[in-house]
Amino acid sequence: MMRLSLSSFVYFNYRLEDAIRRTAAFGYDGIDVWGGRPHAYRGDRSPEDLRQVRALLDECGLAVPSFIPAQFRYPTSLCSPIDAIRHDSIRYIEAGIETARALGSRVVSVCPGHTLHGQGVEDGWARLADSLKRLSDYAARRFMRVALEPADRYETDLVQNVEQAHRLLQDVGSDSLGIVFDVGHSQIVGDDPATAVRALGPALFHVHIDDTHGQRDDHLVPGQGIIDFGSFFAALKDVGYSGFLAAELSFNYTIAPDEAAQATIEWFKNNASSL
Repeated sequence: MMRLSLSSFVYFNYRLEDAIRRTAAFGYDGIDVWGGRPHAYRGDRSPEDLRQVRALLDECGLAVPSFIPAQFRYPTSLCSPIDAIRHDSIRYIEAGIETARALGSRVVSVCPGHTLHGQGVEDGWARLADSLKRLSDYAARRFMRVALEPADRYETDLVQNVEQAHRLLQDVGSDSLGIVFDVGHSQIVGDDPATAVRALGPALFHVHIDDTHGQRDDHLVPGQGIIDFGSFFAALKDVGYSGFLAAELSFNYTIAPDEAAQATIEWFKNNASSL
């Protein structure tokens, strides 16, 4: 049976501890911890802080399916032609791997990044592959996994669909590197989510669910857009996916996150809880 988690990002205006308590109170099975401020940005949490957060998670009965370092558009770039930026970005994700371990998670998500003007996609691809090789080796030594998230054209010009994701995984060649599949991203780049998830096979490490109106990655509460979740869930069942579905909701919901969290879990109970 698939379980539902909630990205803590929707509680952007709350302390992580409050986000954990609220997420548990609504009946979620897990919380995907967002690694931005004020939740768990690099260096903000001492080892003792992380131990206390882990104790709270255990008290609330919440798993941490993945750790999500703040990285889309800013402050990192794993494909940057500027060595200082790329190498710091690698260290940043390594720090995220350590934070994930402290919180009891085995998966850290990463984004492909976007090339700079004049860099060229081929150069960006090579630098991204090298960064992911270093990170997957780092993760493997700690029995962790790195999950790359294909995104839309506003966030990456390197990995926008499953075909590109597969090609990059082959270039890197590590069992510790896989894919976090975001159904909203898939929809707006023109992939059929059900077909795409069937193509991933064992490379499917984690799943983000959200809805969209079809033009931008709206990160809506599921059921408020155009995505055919029935066929998508059937595909997940066909490939034997038994992990979490992580609801990743828009910044627009941060003004009233409790309402969005409640609407999402009610939708899940009505549409997917029996899977």
